[in-house]
Amino acid sequence: MKEAPHKIGITVTSIAIESDHAGFEYKALLKSHLESNGIKVEDFGTDSPAPVDYPDFVRAAARSVVEGKNILGIIVGGSGNEAIVANRHIGIRCAVVWNAQTARLAKEHGDCNMIAIGQRMMSKEEAVAVVDAWLSAEFKGGRHQRRIDQIDE
Repeated sequence: MKEAPHKIGITVTSIAIESDHAGFEYKALLKSHLESNGIKVEDFGTDSPAPVDYPDFVRAAARSVVEGKNILGIIVGGSGNEAIVANRHIGIRCAVVWNAQTARLAKEHGDCNMIAIGQRMMSKEEAVAVVDAWLSAEFKGGRHQRRIDQIDE
């Protein structure tokens, strides 16, 4: 699949996104935002605010990133702590982010291929800014690569 540049400032083919009931509203917002910037988004659910158990949704999104079906992934829950499910997968580095700076550093220092956002923890505008900061950041390598290699041992 050919990668296409978009307004956010990076080149990406596709992003996995998922939510539980507590993140459903922001998932819809972020999906629309990403698609309006020319990014293909694969939605792993849920499809309503009705209560669900998040592990199955997170697991499916994380697997799609591990298998290369999606380049990156976004988890939207109530708190962001749903990241623990994603991080159980070898090859996933998912950070819980709560502002643009933590999102940027997740990519620059941790080369995180997934982020987790808590809908109950930030405004809609902050959620969009978090995703944009993460997508616009670039991994810095160097000493950070050494640390990622240590994580992967």
